[in-house]
Amino acid sequence: MSETIRKKAIRGVVWSAVEKFSRQGLMTLFTILIARQLSPSDYGLVAMLSIFLIIAQVFVDSGFVEALIQKQDRTETDFSTTFWFNIGVALLVYIALLLFSPLIAGFYDEPLLGELLPWMALVFVINAFRTVQQAKLNIAMDFRRQAWISIIAISVSGGAGLWMAYNGFGVWTLVWQPLLQNFLNVLLLWISAGWMPSLVFSGRSFKNLFGFGSKLLMSRTLNAVYTQGSFLLVGKFFSPSAAGLYSQSTQMTSFIPAAISDVVARVAYPIECELQDNDKELQRRFFQMLRMTCFILFPLMMGIAALAEPAVRLLLTEKWLDAVPLMRILCFAYVWWPASNMSWQLLNAKHRSDYGLKSEIIKRIVGIVILLFPFFGGIQMVCVGIMIYSIVDIYVLTLFTKRILDKVTFVEEMKVLLPILVNAMVMGGCVYLLDCVFCSDVASIAIGVATGIMVYSVITLLTGSKEAHYLLEMAKRISIKRMK
Repeated sequence: MSETIRKKAIRGVVWSAVEKFSRQGLMTLFTILIARQLSPSDYGLVAMLSIFLIIAQVFVDSGFVEALIQKQDRTETDFSTTFWFNIGVALLVYIALLLFSPLIAGFYDEPLLGELLPWMALVFVINAFRTVQQAKLNIAMDFRRQAWISIIAISVSGGAGLWMAYNGFGVWTLVWQPLLQNFLNVLLLWISAGWMPSLVFSGRSFKNLFGFGSKLLMSRTLNAVYTQGSFLLVGKFFSPSAAGLYSQSTQMTSFIPAAISDVVARVAYPIECELQDNDKELQRRFFQMLRMTCFILFPLMMGIAALAEPAVRLLLTEKWLDAVPLMRILCFAYVWWPASNMSWQLLNAKHRSDYGLKSEIIKRIVGIVILLFPFFGGIQMVCVGIMIYSIVDIYVLTLFTKRILDKVTFVEEMKVLLPILVNAMVMGGCVYLLDCVFCSDVASIAIGVATGIMVYSVITLLTGSKEAHYLLEMAKRISIKRMK
């Protein structure tokens, strides 16, 4: 990797991490504060609509952004074509949702959903106006501006959402708050990116981009159908309150792996595209990023699993305690998320979105079977099914990654990941046992976090972890530079 690329990577990681963790941190904070005022059933009603909205968003995105980043000879015509296509698709999908909203409400036997859907669906119409602007900033690896945009948009909308929750808006808080957030995000991106679309739509450009993006679109559609299918089934066969518990458990356990995955993806993907013709270096960087990502993520997820009960009781109040067992199971499911995402991203960087599509078809067929089998055992068994599927996901993906890079196999990835996971689980076990000693939630969390950091640090150093030594060496170099 050249020095220029290395500097870009370091700067990109820092600012992308600032943006993502600030975003996720603020969103989690406002979610906690709002959830204390709202009921699980309020979140359940919104969760029932999630599958329709997320699939709609997939169609709006269409995979064109990744196609723009991957394309080496992109032009302004490509950008304008992508912009107008996204706007057109967003409007068509929105109209379709309006027409089907009575049927969706009837499916769940919840008339209020017919009122909520038209407003909630405006989110992806608004988002259609930002895709190219964000792609421009991603290509330039300008994550600093994106960080400030996210912080401002979330802070303002979160404050407004908190006011609505405390003033009796109920479930409508969960409608208006994201609308305001996305509107502000789009507005600031337009100001920051400094790009305006031309009145141009090129059929040739569309065909070129769609050839790559269409496979991503189909892959993401299958992924969205599967991942959100559980919400549809829970919403259909369980109460809104149960759906709300499941939704909140998912949100509370997925935000950290989602944030880390996004940081790594946004920074790594442009770099991997630059290295797409250098298999040896690409392979080496893939495993390096995989190790470092999971070295940080695994202990965080095991810590959440260990401290779920005092955290929920302290942050969300007693009415959300039934979410604790769901959270603990889902921690073991979502811990594999970055590994799966990085493998899938590798296929795109090598211009093999067709492999990505084939893997999605296989995964989702298997996933639907896994999801339906435990569903009749209750919500906890649904979470167990998701945990099992997370391993299947990686296995299927590596059947295709090894075709482009012979060392990126399931066995090789597990050789890297399992020792890190074992260390994290030992740490989590120590924290869980310690939690049983204390009666105070605050004490359990504070002492648990401190103990977890200490235990994980000692274990990783004693086991000769490459990642631990790498971080120590990096810290030493930084301190020496500062002393000079």
